[in-house]
Amino acid sequence: MLLGAGACATAHAQDTGAAPTNLAADSASVGALAAPPAPPPRDLLAEARDGFTPENRAYQGIRVWLRLVGPVYGVLVSLLLLFTGLSARFRDIAHAMGSRGYVRVLVYFTLYSVAVALFTLPLAWYEEFALEHQFGLSNQTLADWAFDSIKGITFSVVVMGVVPLLWLAWRVIERRPRSWWLWLSLGTLPIAVAATLLQPLVFDPLFNRFTPLQDAALRQQILDLGARAGIPGRDVYEVDMSTKTNKVNAYVNGFGASQRIVLWDTTLERLQRDEILFVMGHEMGHYVLRHIWTGLLWVTVGAFAVFGLSAWIAHLVLARFGAQWGVQGVGDLAALPLLVAALTVVGFAGQPVSNAVSRQMEHESDVYALELTRDNDAGARAFLQLAQNNRSDPAPAPWVRVLFYTHPPLAERIAFALEYRPWDEGRPNQLYRARVEPTLTR
Repeated sequence: MLLGAGACATAHAQDTGAAPTNLAADSASVGALAAPPAPPPRDLLAEARDGFTPENRAYQGIRVWLRLVGPVYGVLVSLLLLFTGLSARFRDIAHAMGSRGYVRVLVYFTLYSVAVALFTLPLAWYEEFALEHQFGLSNQTLADWAFDSIKGITFSVVVMGVVPLLWLAWRVIERRPRSWWLWLSLGTLPIAVAATLLQPLVFDPLFNRFTPLQDAALRQQILDLGARAGIPGRDVYEVDMSTKTNKVNAYVNGFGASQRIVLWDTTLERLQRDEILFVMGHEMGHYVLRHIWTGLLWVTVGAFAVFGLSAWIAHLVLARFGAQWGVQGVGDLAALPLLVAALTVVGFAGQPVSNAVSRQMEHESDVYALELTRDNDAGARAFLQLAQNNRSDPAPAPWVRVLFYTHPPLAERIAFALEYRPWDEGRPNQLYRARVEPTLTR
């Protein structure tokens, strides 16, 4: 208003021939005082790197060390069970419990699961509880953590009893000691599909409470975003992760009627509305681009390589140590720790391939979210929040990226979010095909 009045006064002075006054300049000065200049744009990349404090660096360094030590420790536990004769002893106990193969497998698996849990308890306690508390990322009590651990072991045993997958697998191994890996590989897809279908309905609710998103306005914005993406209207869920952690996250899982998009309640608390919508756009990208099915296909293809190489390793090792361990062959129940160790070694060696596939799918979902929302700043800020709240390393060493990262490093994601604007250059979208052109509310 003051700028407008000054301009009119100057025009009037010129019309009447009077000398112009300094009212416009004075009014501009008053306006400048009333409305301070906008702050300079944030350098989100610099904030991500500056936020990676020595404390965060220490946390990530330990996490990398644990990811290297964990598989080695697991293999050593398997070898301990074999060389001490514990595995053979568990087999003998299982055989003494009855003649039915189903009962023997279930008894052996129960004894094996308890033994592994006890031997790996120190490392599990440090990685899942002590470390997270040391760096202020966990809200769990020791009792809650222990209860979740016991619940996980119990659930795995119950599942093996109700759905006798391990018994069926062992029947195949017994009857096909040379080609068992091929048959198990062929069975991977239906089992993976069933597990993916049931995870949101059966597995996840055992450990957390899921409820429909309580914020009605946000829920409607998410459903509107889903409509633009062509996704059927389904409930968006929030999960009470704040009872366990201070980290933030969101994910999509399941398929068909079981498919759901889930927001951690910590994400709802710490991210702004536009950041949450961008995160939802990313998760919708996974749905639209059928990444769950792509992942299942890769798991199936990878199973042939993993099971095949593991079978080769197991046969070589059994030829050398089988008699010493009291293990008669790959179809002997007591050979289970050896198979687990072989699968661990082969799986670890294959991580760079599976991680590269995962990083590509995550990047595609980033592209989709940017094209769906066209809110580059919100995307970059959302990635910054992930980096800061989860103590992530925004720019890890190349070997760490290749070996452990299932997502692109956050510095890469922030830079891409800030730079990717094909619509400004008149270029078409790569992945998003508009169902309804957005009228975005900032």
